Amino acid sequence: MDTKGYDVVIIGGGAAGLSAATTLARALRSVLVIDSGTPRNAPAAGVHGFLSRDGMTPSDLLSVGRNEVLSYGGTVIDAEAVSARRTPDGFEVVTEDARRFAGRRLLVTTGLTDELPPIPGLREQWGKGVVHCPYCHGWEIRGQHIGVLGTGPLSVHQALLFRQWSSDITLFLNDTVEPTDEEWDKLAARSVTVVAGPMASVDAVDGVLKAVTLRQGTSFHIGALAVGTRMEARSALLESLGLTSQVHPSGAGRFIGTDPMGATDVPGVYAAGNVSNLMAQVITAAAEGVMAGARINADLIEEETQWAVEGRLGPTPATAAVKG
Repeated sequence: MDTKGYDVVIIGGGAAGLSAATTLARALRSVLVIDSGTPRNAPAAGVHGFLSRDGMTPSDLLSVGRNEVLSYGGTVIDAEAVSARRTPDGFEVVTEDARRFAGRRLLVTTGLTDELPPIPGLREQWGKGVVHCPYCHGWEIRGQHIGVLGTGPLSVHQALLFRQWSSDITLFLNDTVEPTDEEWDKLAARSVTVVAGPMASVDAVDGVLKAVTLRQGTSFHIGALAVGTRMEARSALLESLGLTSQVHPSGAGRFIGTDPMGATDVPGVYAAGNVSNLMAQVITAAAEGVMAGARINADLIEEETQWAVEGRLGPTPATAAVKG
């Protein structure tokens, strides 16, 4: 066990976790971030839609974020948290190398996993020629022939979204999507080409996406392929504490429910970012981390105030600084 103990242990060092850690450290809280180094957006060339950070690589963004946490006295370690349990004083987190850390509150910002269809070549192009979000990648592939792979009921919506960035859109039904009469009308009105038949491969040359091939042998040259993934929250630690993941209303995956400030149904346990908001972009996850950090600090203040009323609390860092 780390004998120091922390006010807050954060599992996950992405935008949400680092933003929460910075908020808490600036509130004079002792905070530990445990990061496995597997951010969802690692394959992407750049972060977009993040004011003042547009185009920055995901690794650079996290490096700057880590340095900000450290500058305020927070601690960041590279490790994978494998279990968490409640203790009389809060929570204990164990890492894969058997280290143990104690925290009065626990924030989980582990993100999600994108589950892709098992089509040869698709995974290799993920984050490059294969994209999912028009607001993250639309500008970079604007004007190209964009394919949309049918994966579920949201694929028609995805095709109509990407139509904003290109007039040359092809929806591949992939034996998965059956548009309604209303959707057929919308696709026709927006000049979206629709192709039936299962997809057999995503084809690249020297690492660059060039085409897709259907199982019956026909190939289509495209510049990019949009794919709606099934998004599964990395929620094992949260579920081990008594929480249950929920099916997203859109059917796009499963997430852990929280209130608007990140509190879960388990007292003392919070979540932020993609683990609780499947649709959150990086800037949204960062904002949710700030809110969760503020909510946790308020929770700790309430507890410490009660201790003070009962005569069980010494000077806090802030009062000690004033008296000193």
